[in-house]
Amino acid sequence: MGLESSNLSVSAKVKRIMNYKEYGVNNKEIIILIHGGGLSWWNYKEAALILSSSYHIILPILDGHASSDAPFTSIENNAKEIISFIDNNCSGKVLLIGGLSLGGQILLEMLSQRKDICKYSLIESASVHPSKFTNALIGPSFSLSYGLIKNKNFSKLQFKSLHIKENLFDDYYRDTCLIQKSDMISFMKASTSYSLKDEIKNTNSFVYIFYGEKEVRSIKKSSKLINYKIKNSIITSLPKLYHGEFSINHPEIYVDTIQKIINE
Repeated sequence: MGLESSNLSVSAKVKRIMNYKEYGVNNKEIIILIHGGGLSWWNYKEAALILSSSYHIILPILDGHASSDAPFTSIENNAKEIISFIDNNCSGKVLLIGGLSLGGQILLEMLSQRKDICKYSLIESASVHPSKFTNALIGPSFSLSYGLIKNKNFSKLQFKSLHIKENLFDDYYRDTCLIQKSDMISFMKASTSYSLKDEIKNTNSFVYIFYGEKEVRSIKKSSKLINYKIKNSIITSLPKLYHGEFSINHPEIYVDTIQKIINE
């Protein structure tokens, strides 16, 4: 299927639109994949192309990111917007939702706000251990370094540290340059202060939690806490992988995992 792009109202009460990309629009079963902070829909582009032969894939563009139409406010508000989108356009429930890092936090919030929003969930590398120290440093550090973002050599160093495969650099550089400093600070602060809501224990979704073996300790601890809090959940450590590598660098394995989750 070819790539489609469109805009849809997220709520009758909210006078704005949420931008998204979609693949496989003629397929019945819907999968939503929510990208990581500082990235965009291309986070899941290769996986979406593979899945589009069997599923309708929707890739929301989070607030405050390149090609979005609103500043980033909170994880909670982004969750509400995607839930409203599902209510208005997907009969209130979809087959599977996946989310990476910030996208994983938004997915956890969605599961807390609506226990039956999806049958299956795939949480990748989501932090639920707030860090006051890191949070306090975000404003000053980004104020000092933001001006370097459009420097291509600096951006290449940043990109390399993220362990993202090289053919995505142009997408990364283009979209990073378009993110406003205020938005970058906002979603980074939101991410480093997010904690699980008590309502998460009520979710009816079957939740699959993944983290890389080479991730920082806080992500590993967060993954275990999510697994502890959600009764219907399975946790998997991914050998030799860093943060976000699963869905971004290994789309074929990621898709195979999704298909196994659905089929089993």
